[in-house]
Amino acid sequence: MVDRRKYVNYNTANRLRLDFLEPLRKYDCHFIVGNHDCHFRSSNRINSMSELIEGKYNNIKVYVDPIEVEFDGVSVLMIPWINNENRKATFDLIGSTRAQIAMGHLELMGFEMYRGSIMTHGDDPKLFSKFDVVLSGHYHHKSDNGRVFYLGSHAEFTWSDFEDDKGFHVFDTDTRELTFIKNPFGMFTKVWYNDTDTTLTSIVQGDYSMYSNKIVKVIVTEKSNPHWFDIFTGKIEAAGAIDVNIVDDHLNLNLEDDNDIVNEAESTLDIFKKYISGNDLGVDRAPLESLINSLYSEATTIQ
Repeated sequence: MVDRRKYVNYNTANRLRLDFLEPLRKYDCHFIVGNHDCHFRSSNRINSMSELIEGKYNNIKVYVDPIEVEFDGVSVLMIPWINNENRKATFDLIGSTRAQIAMGHLELMGFEMYRGSIMTHGDDPKLFSKFDVVLSGHYHHKSDNGRVFYLGSHAEFTWSDFEDDKGFHVFDTDTRELTFIKNPFGMFTKVWYNDTDTTLTSIVQGDYSMYSNKIVKVIVTEKSNPHWFDIFTGKIEAAGAIDVNIVDDHLNLNLEDDNDIVNEAESTLDIFKKYISGNDLGVDRAPLESLINSLYSEATTIQ
């Protein structure tokens, strides 16, 4: 429900209420507590949903503990974030339930957290082999093994989500068909700048509307006229870009060639992964990549 584990500011709380929770009043909603909702790593007891939602919206049910519920006569096991405090109770219920469908916020190894970043730690997917269908959040990338379906995030949150399909899903309790509804909106975009193959007129009269409400990364491959470049970036900002980041060797990044510039434009996690896989570091790469994934995930929740 929220991004930061430790706090939420008043403006975010206001937007959450007005833009999301109030429009949902006409629906019967069920929310599963995830790891970012929990203040403590080892417990779901203190969480954003209980504090901001529970008891204030009669149409919303919040699941802090694993529980079997029924939709259209179909039993579904709801599995909130698994931690040291609830692990035994969760797996005891998994062993005893007759539900054939599970919905949770799971951390299973062997799936991609982000596109290309396979998790090398977490629970074994075989622990959920009794279910016909397992639907889970947590990982941003949409993937499945035929039984476990990671639905992916509904929108882009970091550069690692760039150009990775996001959206929502509809699960049919009769046919057990899962339908993906793609989100047509993206938060991030990249543009390559080279003023040796353009004109000032083209820059001034260009269409910059596609950068409205976007986080834009401008990748400079050739900049011979600083004034033209200022006009170009000014046009992007004037179009309503949320933020404009410049990847430019002229900013003393010491990038050696165009390949370095392109690499710099990749997500932080991608850069780490490529460095780990492409160098002999003298250590086992799998635990190192797992550590980097964990640190990156934690870093995105810190301001």
